[in-house]
Amino acid sequence: MRQFDFAPLYRSAIGFDRLAQLFDDAQRTESTPSYPPYNIELIAEDKYCITMAVAGFDRSEIEIESERDTLKVIGRKTKEESQRNFLHRGIAARDFEHRFRLADHVKVISARMDNGLLNIELVREIPEAYKPRRILIEGDNLQLVQRQAA
Repeated sequence: MRQFDFAPLYRSAIGFDRLAQLFDDAQRTESTPSYPPYNIELIAEDKYCITMAVAGFDRSEIEIESERDTLKVIGRKTKEESQRNFLHRGIAARDFEHRFRLADHVKVISARMDNGLLNIELVREIPEAYKPRRILIEGDNLQLVQRQAA
């Protein structure tokens, strides 16, 4: 039995309760889907690209949804009208659903299909309100400096 005590995390960090939930979700996941194969690439400091090998799928058979902190890629293969007789079938053409957990402020900016590869570009855009800023410390020394400058 694997259980972790997150109490020390709560004592020293504020607002990281979602982090504990991520750990909990990761433990519950029994198996990570391996189909279709994919890469996650860091393009620049705040730019990412997910590349999925979706050979045999048409653009109309793939849906991409982004909701809050989850990116969902769904592939639904349309049924062929004619019955084909394969001697060897090595290209998988089964339905899939893959979910990616996105960090705060990560957004999907584009998606394109090229040569059987689905490329999804993401960027992290941190709002000005969340960027670091200096806080002025007021006190007796500040008033003294202001008097001397005047």
